[in-house]
Amino acid sequence: MLVVLVITSVDRRLRERILEQANAGLLREARLIGAEWTSPDVADSVADTQGALIAHRVTLIDTAGSVLGDSEFDDAQLRALENHRTRPEVAEALRSGSGTAVRQSASAGDVEIYSAVRHPFGVVRVSMAFDAHGVLVRQVRRDVFSAAALASLVALALATLFARTVTRPVLELRDDARAIAGGDLQRRPSLAAPGEVGELASAFHRLAEQLTARVQALEAEDALLRAVSDALNEGVVAFDSRQQVQQINDGARLLLGVREPLPFSLDQLPRDRVLRDAINQALAGRETDDVETTLQERTVTLTARPLTGGGAVLALYDVTPIRRLETVRRDFVANVSHELKTPLTVVGGFAETLRDPTLTSEQRAQFVETILSNTQRMHRLVDDLLDLSRIESGGWVPNPTTLDLDAIAAETLNTFSAAAAAKGIELKRAIPAEGASLSADGMAVRQILTNLVHNALRHTQAGSVMIFSEPGPQNLIIGVRDTGSGIPAEHLPRVFERFYRVDASRSRAEGGTGLGLAIVKHLAEAHGGRVSAESTVGAGTTFRVELPRVQGG
Repeated sequence: MLVVLVITSVDRRLRERILEQANAGLLREARLIGAEWTSPDVADSVADTQGALIAHRVTLIDTAGSVLGDSEFDDAQLRALENHRTRPEVAEALRSGSGTAVRQSASAGDVEIYSAVRHPFGVVRVSMAFDAHGVLVRQVRRDVFSAAALASLVALALATLFARTVTRPVLELRDDARAIAGGDLQRRPSLAAPGEVGELASAFHRLAEQLTARVQALEAEDALLRAVSDALNEGVVAFDSRQQVQQINDGARLLLGVREPLPFSLDQLPRDRVLRDAINQALAGRETDDVETTLQERTVTLTARPLTGGGAVLALYDVTPIRRLETVRRDFVANVSHELKTPLTVVGGFAETLRDPTLTSEQRAQFVETILSNTQRMHRLVDDLLDLSRIESGGWVPNPTTLDLDAIAAETLNTFSAAAAAKGIELKRAIPAEGASLSADGMAVRQILTNLVHNALRHTQAGSVMIFSEPGPQNLIIGVRDTGSGIPAEHLPRVFERFYRVDASRSRAEGGTGLGLAIVKHLAEAHGGRVSAESTVGAGTTFRVELPRVQGG
């Protein structure tokens, strides 16, 4: 600290003295040059001549701040120089008669000392680079630091010699031994004691080092095991022979629903028969492999292993997602099989009937039309399944563009105009001007509206089907409202599930695949939006698709 204070003080005082002397010399030179400046017309010539004589930069500035002459710039360069009236030294000279500043030159680029005096024609300024003075300051600083470092080394040597002669190494060893026994493994004895005491101190030091290294290795290993255990998807529980839980990771706490601090008794674990049997068998020395049970409403497989010397380890793996996927897969296969069975039966039956040579041409045409209708139904089902699979797997990514929602709505309604006219249903659209522009994937929006309108027409026997939009501050809602039969409240939460039908027989009879609303939901979610439905039985249904106003940046 003393060395730092000395160097700081000397450095500051030396800089101040150097700046004072340099400034005084530059002011004298500026006044002498001012005596030679007899006319504004000879400013550049005077600056060049005097600058060469004194080996410093000379700048002559008029009262408006324009540079009339500079020893380092020719005529063409002078005209490109900035106005100097706002330079600190120039402004001070114009105000009080003289001014000085230390700063980086805007034109030369280096740090310079500027001194300026007022003149009848403006200001005479003389400057010099500060680098030479900086070298002197650094040399003095190094000299002071070297002397201080040498003095510090001498003082350290004397202090060390003094400490060796006055300390009591035996008492130090006693204090160090007590500290290490108390758990302070960073404590070390002095190695500078003479004779046998020094050898004892050295041996004690090595012992402390080895003890510290082993304790740190054990702590690191324990921390690593804990980190690995907590990072596992499986739950891991370790018991001792006294049926106390000694280790349990976060996964096991979640699956078993326990929060007690370690250690705690096995009685705190859930009273599940499969779990208790696996633990008891492991504590008795027998292994248990992959038994399944339900814990905390989760399906879990258990594996238990006995430990050498007593105790056991229990591993738990949550298979709930796997079982759920298996259920979804079974339901999906069953639904697809059921959906394909009816049209395949119809196609097969009528195809076999067509082999009868006694059929009339009208009957054959009717049977062929039925086969074609059911074939188209199966084709629509396969197309919907492929679309849904592509969206769910991430194989389809929205490509947002700016869309005219009103034009897309008109195009969609025009597609169903014949079907609506056949049932006497009025097709309408209500797209306000502020809700007519949308940034989204064009094909996705068309498919959303097509599926919703098709669904509405199938469940509406009279009245109207309307496409509408409702602009919001952060999103845009597009939807379809009908005056059909409506959906009972208990069915509304499931209408967007695959193959779910409120009235299965009527939906199949009208050509529905049961996938249209599921596709709408996934298309909306792919845009970062969501879907909703509200309905009143006998009054109609409204489906809404909420999309962000801006997609794709």
